[in-house]
Amino acid sequence: MVDKIIFATSNEHKVQEVRKMLKKINVKVLSLNDVGLKIDSKETGVTFEENSHIKASDISRKTDIPVIADDSGLCIDTFHGFPGSFSARFLDGHSYIDKQKEILNMLEDIEIRDAHFTCSVTYINKKENIDKTFTAEVPGKIIKEFDEAGQNGGFGYDPIFYSLELKKTFGRATEEEKNSVSHRGRAIAKFVQFLEENN
Repeated sequence: MVDKIIFATSNEHKVQEVRKMLKKINVKVLSLNDVGLKIDSKETGVTFEENSHIKASDISRKTDIPVIADDSGLCIDTFHGFPGSFSARFLDGHSYIDKQKEILNMLEDIEIRDAHFTCSVTYINKKENIDKTFTAEVPGKIIKEFDEAGQNGGFGYDPIFYSLELKKTFGRATEEEKNSVSHRGRAIAKFVQFLEENN
């Protein structure tokens, strides 16, 4: 019976999001700070699945508590999925506002702006010999102009990603709206379903 897991991330926003989702099945989510660990992983994978597995494995080697880790990013169809697993490293050292503006510049004369967010969540439970990855996507498009107002909500590339389901950008969506359709929310939901069926 799993009653607690470590979420291998230093992003408190992600931790809070996952805590809300796992509260309903009475699984306590611990952050790396809670257990005094940190990620030293080199994200050398070329897919979200590979990178989430690298991070989960790194922390799992240091603890007997079950671990989850995620990797996610923006995939633009015209660019064959770029920036994809390199979303965080694109224009490394620059702000996400700079990254958003550069994406918009790259798409300036392109009409087809289909895109999707992808998230992979890897779950490793050494005691039960479980090593599984859950992946989900959310469809959308890249908006045509930089949205100053959209910077107030979301993070990363949210302000330039228009959700086909919400009919608004993630940057203009409430946290509840975004969580209801988000790639991370859907990947975590698959993980939660797995725990419910196997716990």
